[in-house]
Amino acid sequence: MLSEIAFYGALETGLIYGLVAFGIYISFRVLDFPDLTVDGSFPLGAAVSAILIIHGWNPWIATGAAVLAGMAAGSVTALLNVKLKILNLLASILTMIALYSVNLRVMGRPNVALLSEETVLTPWYDLGLAYHQVPVVLFLIVVLVALFLLWRFMKSETGLAMRATGANPRMARAQGIATGGMIVLGVALSNGLVGLAGALFAQSQGAADVTMGVGVIVIGLASLIGGEALITPSTVIRALMACVVGAIIYRLAIAFALNADVLGLQAQDLNLITAVLVTLAIVLPGVRNSVVSKFTRKKA
Repeated sequence: MLSEIAFYGALETGLIYGLVAFGIYISFRVLDFPDLTVDGSFPLGAAVSAILIIHGWNPWIATGAAVLAGMAAGSVTALLNVKLKILNLLASILTMIALYSVNLRVMGRPNVALLSEETVLTPWYDLGLAYHQVPVVLFLIVVLVALFLLWRFMKSETGLAMRATGANPRMARAQGIATGGMIVLGVALSNGLVGLAGALFAQSQGAADVTMGVGVIVIGLASLIGGEALITPSTVIRALMACVVGAIIYRLAIAFALNADVLGLQAQDLNLITAVLVTLAIVLPGVRNSVVSKFTRKKA
């Protein structure tokens, strides 16, 4: 069984990766744009926020700067695709590779510690909550605000134009939609959310590291696909809820697997567990649909 601290730790990390899943939902589902930039924009957000905080900036302003940095990284990927006609997947790989050097340049070293610095969490420790509950409460509020704003955006005229761009670019252009601009905006927004997640992750963990983005795309996809297996994304609000639920369940599953003595798993087995969970998330919807169709035929 999970201890209380391990449970809240899984919730905390799950909420952060819920923001990553929001970003991947925009790029992969809304725009149909396979984007690996997130592996670079996640540590970019962490690096920008960390270096600004240790230079005396307000933590929330530093976090906002991390969002802008993530959006800039996403814009580079989108512009490589839209203006230079580089394949979207290759464009994102190029940006991701470049961001490793950018992150090192921003931090000036491979990692930056924040243990003695004031972060967005610091004032919340005075509310009387248990130490391990504070990040969960704050991050839940951030995720709910992000979910509401994304839902409102997707229902707006610009959001509908972006969804049309992803669904049928040719038809969208015929309707007068600047599809190139929608791709740039969408990929920028996606990586801005990932940059926000990176900034919050660094402040909750007390450090920013240049390698902390490795595998983020896999975690985000696992959260997205797993959430959609549990909550059918028939509407925008349900799709966004699936992102959060999937991220939390993913982190809880990881925590249970690593803490279950009967399984004999250790920390070095994390990638193996992730691969198994992603495989299950991909396979389960098909199995569920097959079972439902067989049951429907029997009733008929």
